[in-house]
Amino acid sequence: MAFGTYGDVFPLAALAAAFANDQQQYTVVFITHSAHQSLLAHLAASNVRCMHVSSPPVLAAEQLENISYNSVGSNAEHESFSRRKETIQMEHREECLACVEEVFGNDPSIHSDFIAINFFALEGWHLAELFQVKCIIAAPYFVPYSAPTSFESQFKQSFPLLYKYFEEAPSNTVCWTDISHWMWALFMETWGLWRNDCLNLSPIPYTDPVTDLPLWHVRAESPLLLYGFSKEIVERPGYWPSSAHVCGFWFLPMAWQFSCDKCSDLLCGNVTSPCEDILCANHAGLEHFLTGNSYLSLPIFIGLSSIGSMGFLRNPKAFLMVIKAVIEATGYRFILFTAGYQPLDSAIRSSDSLVAESSELDAHHSPALSCDSTLLFNSRLFCFSGSIPYSWLFPKCAAAIHHAGSGSTAAALFSGIPQVPCPFLLDQFYWAERLHWLGVAPEPLKRQHLIPDTDDPASINKAADMLLGAIRSALSPEIKAQATRIANRLASEDGIGEALRILKEKVLPEHKVEPQRPSHQPRQTVLDPHHPRQETLPSGARNAAPPGPAPRDRCRHARGLAPPRLPA
Repeated sequence: MAFGTYGDVFPLAALAAAFANDQQQYTVVFITHSAHQSLLAHLAASNVRCMHVSSPPVLAAEQLENISYNSVGSNAEHESFSRRKETIQMEHREECLACVEEVFGNDPSIHSDFIAINFFALEGWHLAELFQVKCIIAAPYFVPYSAPTSFESQFKQSFPLLYKYFEEAPSNTVCWTDISHWMWALFMETWGLWRNDCLNLSPIPYTDPVTDLPLWHVRAESPLLLYGFSKEIVERPGYWPSSAHVCGFWFLPMAWQFSCDKCSDLLCGNVTSPCEDILCANHAGLEHFLTGNSYLSLPIFIGLSSIGSMGFLRNPKAFLMVIKAVIEATGYRFILFTAGYQPLDSAIRSSDSLVAESSELDAHHSPALSCDSTLLFNSRLFCFSGSIPYSWLFPKCAAAIHHAGSGSTAAALFSGIPQVPCPFLLDQFYWAERLHWLGVAPEPLKRQHLIPDTDDPASINKAADMLLGAIRSALSPEIKAQATRIANRLASEDGIGEALRILKEKVLPEHKVEPQRPSHQPRQTVLDPHHPRQETLPSGARNAAPPGPAPRDRCRHARGLAPPRLPA
């Protein structure tokens, strides 16, 4: 069960597919947003069933304005942003419950069943408790949010016995280290209300639904936590829970990363090509821009992935003007991946120089461009709205300018190229600082230095100066050499393989001695990615204790702690 944007969901889908191929006695189900329909065929090829929920991957204010009234309730135009978000959250959780009920509701679960979730699919934790199956956390990034500074003091004051329960927990059971690391979000009011009113569970995890006392007689194991990044990049601190494991980066199968099936067949070996490393005829222009002999230097990659759809790219014209200013001041060439963000694609198409500059292709003897490609600014900016594997693209680039998402960060590190990070939210700030600390990137850009709010000359020139300075720093011999050294250290890692090894070691050994399950009761594994990013927080609860009825007046206890404020 995985929710969020591409980088939040697709690594877990790759893990689900690998698990299904490795453990064929399992029936594997993947739950995510309907927006990620492109996963359907890839997962089906590995015998993974995909189930979708209708909630959007992110809740940007602009998106909510465009959601139909039927999907957000009556009088939507008069509701506040917060209220509409709550309505979508409620519908999302109802769909999550229906999906998991369909998977586990018909047959009794067995000890080998489990649900794996990312940090934006905390519904899965509570549903695992409801259906009495294990819950495992699998995240391709570090915990993307922190507990409020006053959380521990408020928790201790509101739930003194429960605080003692966690503080005195025996080794390898849920303890305060787990709570402070990521499980604190399970105790927010919004989860307590849902547990009580909809799931009929105690509103406070690890408490008796009748007495409100901690479950002293039940000690659940510390939940298995798999991190999809490298120990070479993030050292495992000693204060993390003992159940947290750093596996290495989780990369997608190469065939999943193409928007063009013909290119996929050529590069993945499904079709014999007379040349190595060649794209299809429709995308020969892209390959020529990357590798053409007429160019003296490699291009610089720019890509912001889902940042546009999350509402941060509000002035695409200013973004293009900054790139143009850098081009005019240097000899650099750039390749811009738009991620199919419609306002940016529209700004590219409506550029005053689009027609004239596209016509220069003939003068350069370049191949014709496909409908997803555009050349701008004297043919020195190649704009591409499709997708192609970074593992193929980045080694053909001099550097990568990106939003410091975990996937872009990992791909650039493996490719050994310098990076220019420009973080926007959540864990991106951590990765950007980490890249600078590792010596493979200059200091992170502020977002107004890449995407100014206005397109007046002063703002554009200031942003271009900052971007140009960061690029020149990134291309220094010291940073280029360090990027190569880091790539050499990462080359032998297999993050997906290590995650499978840990799963088999920590979860599967117990299954070997259990009786054969009847054919109508296949082992079930659910991976679920469908919760709106702004509302998805980690959720956890006891797996060992059977659920019981929860009195309706117990909700008051969950109100003692205020929910964290997440970016809208």
